[in-house]
Amino acid sequence: MFLSAVPAAADNEIGGGAQNPGSDSDASGNADGDELSATASGIVYDRSKNGSGPKTGAVTPATNWTPPACWYAPTYSPAEFKKYVEPIWQAESTGSQWDLEQKKRYVDGEPYKNFNLDKAGKGFWWTSFPNKSFPPGWDGCDEPTFWVDKGDPPPADIPEAITPEMLSKLAYAEIRVPGTKVTLAPEGETKVNLPTWAWLDEAEFKPVSVTASVPDIGIEATTTAEPISLKIDPGTKDAETYPASGACPIKNGKIGEPYAKGKSKETPSCGVKYLRSSGDGSYPLKATVTWKIHWTGTGVNGEKPLPDGEFGADQDVVVQEIQSINR
Repeated sequence: MFLSAVPAAADNEIGGGAQNPGSDSDASGNADGDELSATASGIVYDRSKNGSGPKTGAVTPATNWTPPACWYAPTYSPAEFKKYVEPIWQAESTGSQWDLEQKKRYVDGEPYKNFNLDKAGKGFWWTSFPNKSFPPGWDGCDEPTFWVDKGDPPPADIPEAITPEMLSKLAYAEIRVPGTKVTLAPEGETKVNLPTWAWLDEAEFKPVSVTASVPDIGIEATTTAEPISLKIDPGTKDAETYPASGACPIKNGKIGEPYAKGKSKETPSCGVKYLRSSGDGSYPLKATVTWKIHWTGTGVNGEKPLPDGEFGADQDVVVQEIQSINR
């Protein structure tokens, strides 16, 4: 978080930016790992329904979509803001002229008086926060700290003030989905011209979601990702996929169909047939799951779409020639 009441040039002098008094910049609030956390972004994330496990990862948007670069959110009560900013002025590290201007703004009534201490419990001081991935525009929220009464909207001339839609996009960036190593039959190695069945464990590939909220002003958004298809890339041009597009749709909650005895002469609904041996090496088969992503939140009727996301991984497949016997 960076506090616009403090000039950027002073950040290094005062420890690299502002923090909410009495809280860590990434304060975890749940004994079960990082399921529920309150961060110094002014936002609480509930990740209890997110994907889990060692092979989970973030989805890649199918478009050039990116989450918000920066935003404004409620950060301080009057007493907290006073406690934070007065030591900065006393340190005299930000320059007497700047300190004088700030005191006029927040103490002397131009436009705020005595940090709005008389409004305790009736509103919050709002500050700006950068997206921690620091995309282009992360430093674009440069309005000075401002006051918003409870129940009132933030100033209309500040479009980056946090909203449920912005929360949905920030929650999107927190989504984690299971790894995409597919089960193959035959397992380990396969043969040239032999259809290889592929499927995913349906127990792992279920919808996941993250909820982002700002309890201080009573808004939230839940972003949900649902698996809709699996795309197989054999890792070589000398192969055919089932179906021909390589995209295996989800059917009845399943992606692909497990192989079973008696199906050796059937064509797999999802799989691959290699036409050439991998020799002494292997082919890097890549399995990519497409996730349909949508959100709902405060003041929103129904579900709103967000760009689909993808997550994939490579796995080695050894392909051998079928041995023939000469008589």
